[in-house]
Amino acid sequence: MTCYILAEIQIDDPGRYADYESGFLTILRAYEGQVIAVDEARTLLEGQAFGHRTVILKFASEVAALNWYDSEAYQKLMTHRQAASQANVSIIHGLD
Repeated sequence: MTCYILAEIQIDDPGRYADYESGFLTILRAYEGQVIAVDEARTLLEGQAFGHRTVILKFASEVAALNWYDSEAYQKLMTHRQAASQANVSIIHGLD
């Protein structure tokens, strides 16, 4: 079943966050993930937004998404994101 990772991100240190971005796509592609959307000007219809950047990633399955997220390479890279931002990150299951 296709799975998506939804991240709502508040970037507090753009310079440090750039270190995260510089290695992100290489690791994502190694795990066959795809960037579906990145938006810094979303239109909120209801509720409260968190952060100013919303990211949606696509994976073939939850296993694939977790393999990427839990990989040594991503965990190391993620330290830059965590130091430079606050985030809510979720897995959402598709309707295959």
